[in-house]
Amino acid sequence: MKDSLTNGNVFADRIKLPISFDADLLLKDIQEMQLKPFIYYDVIPLRNPSHLIDPSIPQPPPSDDYADGSWCNWKNSQALCKSPNLMRVMDFFSSHCKVTLVRLLRLEAGSKVAEHTDPTLAMHIEKSVVRLTIPIQSDEKVNFYLNHKIVAMQPGECWYLRLSDPHSIEHDGEIERINMTIDMQPNEWLTAKLLEGMNNMENQ
Repeated sequence: MKDSLTNGNVFADRIKLPISFDADLLLKDIQEMQLKPFIYYDVIPLRNPSHLIDPSIPQPPPSDDYADGSWCNWKNSQALCKSPNLMRVMDFFSSHCKVTLVRLLRLEAGSKVAEHTDPTLAMHIEKSVVRLTIPIQSDEKVNFYLNHKIVAMQPGECWYLRLSDPHSIEHDGEIERINMTIDMQPNEWLTAKLLEGMNNMENQ
């Protein structure tokens, strides 16, 4: 399946997609959630396996392969449903792809995330999902390193990052960094957007 989608293309380790969102509106939704203070790192699930959102839903049977998200059904959280601007992002992608996990990732000012890899989060890996990142709140002193080179992401942009490669974060700014991440099963639409974004970056 992946081979038919990539059609021999080698995707860059970072691609800014030709898609953007209003970061101020997304931040407004987050502020209205009145999230609790946190230390270091905080994860807010906006879309999760259905049985984790609604305990009345039976757990799915055990599976040998969890990578592509097909082992269970997925459900939006109440927090997402009450957040119209975040929901528009979700609706946009779900109209084109099967979306699995959606989260807000908060990183405390002055924090670092050690270099690591996420083995199942890359376009070229069979039966994996692709994770797109939308920065919502950041600081010029937030540095995201991928393969030891900074990815210059700005709020509202939408990025594909080959997270199976080594990546780390150094946050020397003064405000918490907030990203929205969206995992989805790749298809022809996403492949076309990645190729378009890659071509745009090469021509800059």
